Amino acid sequence: MTYIKREIENEIKTLAKEFPILAILGPRQSGKTTLAKHLFPDYAYISLENIDMREFADSDPRGFFDKYSENIIIDEIQRVPTLFSYLQTHSDSQKKAGKFVITGSQNYLLLEKVSQSLAGRVGLVTLLPFSLNEIEKIHQIKNPADIIFNGAYPRLYNQRIRPAVFYDSYVNTYLEKDVRQITNIKNFDIFRKFLVVIAGRSGQILNVSAIAAECGLSRSTIEEWLNILEASFIIYRLRPFHKNYKKQVIKSPKIFFYDTGIVCSLLGITSVEQTENHYLKGNIFETFIISELIKNNYNHAKLQKFFYWRDSKGREIDLIIEDNLDISGIEIKSSKTIANSFFENLNYWSALDKGKIKKYLVYSGEETYTRDSTKIINWQKLKTIG
Repeated sequence: MTYIKREIENEIKTLAKEFPILAILGPRQSGKTTLAKHLFPDYAYISLENIDMREFADSDPRGFFDKYSENIIIDEIQRVPTLFSYLQTHSDSQKKAGKFVITGSQNYLLLEKVSQSLAGRVGLVTLLPFSLNEIEKIHQIKNPADIIFNGAYPRLYNQRIRPAVFYDSYVNTYLEKDVRQITNIKNFDIFRKFLVVIAGRSGQILNVSAIAAECGLSRSTIEEWLNILEASFIIYRLRPFHKNYKKQVIKSPKIFFYDTGIVCSLLGITSVEQTENHYLKGNIFETFIISELIKNNYNHAKLQKFFYWRDSKGREIDLIIEDNLDISGIEIKSSKTIANSFFENLNYWSALDKGKIKKYLVYSGEETYTRDSTKIINWQKLKTIG
């Protein structure tokens, strides 16, 4: 299997020189273990998915750290929460940078333990599936529908697994495993129906009541399950922009999946051609573009904040990026041609803000140029935003 250099490597190497503990978070199968082993080849590797090793670490944490005192990768550390306090003591006694690498696929569980036990001792990174630039190193991408349908999980490209096979296994195996670790869901078929329902809402404003009614579940259950998917790095909520323009604005978040391959699988899309003709094509394309920008933010240790804006009359900015004092507004269109109407919301929103706002229009066409103070960006040139 050919190793694909990840864009986040430089940030990981830097943090390993600054903190005694390095934590690599991210969804299952995003490449955390492969990356850790590649960057720290001389470290001992321990997976707490292994039952025997998990029992050893849980029943005798002191003995565990006596045996593995430093230069160790601990995979899926959230499986043994008691290790965190012992890791704190052990790293303090070592007083050396980069001696412990931990990984985990459950964001909430890890961050809670990190904040309680490892505050100030750990450098955090989030590794999402391949970025567009990483995929282009090994796979020729003819159009955005190609990568949207296939998704970005490394095994799809390293082992040439068919997307339908991979995602069916991913949902049934890995996601179900995470779900059952966090909460007691007795009927996974109902949870899968819930997944299908929210896949059809990726890129849309979150309406918990509507989802609950369609699934035949309570609001509290839907909220709990949404939290589980966020904890497993499957979805995220894009918050509304907080600046007051004296306008009535929508205050609910929008919901997005990190990976469009999962969305296509859950929606029953079975080919690139179906992706290009699907009635949710625009929402799925928006999901893809925003996910790529979030990956770029994580991979290069940027401190950007992401929002959307929509007023009561339906005027909307798909994505707002706040980078220190700089604000960028981004309109996202799946069309390959540019229409005059594409600029209306950007110009309206820009007029509300008296400051200097950068305006971008991302589309699925091939050219990149500037028109009426708006930079039009080809879908493969997202790094030029900012």
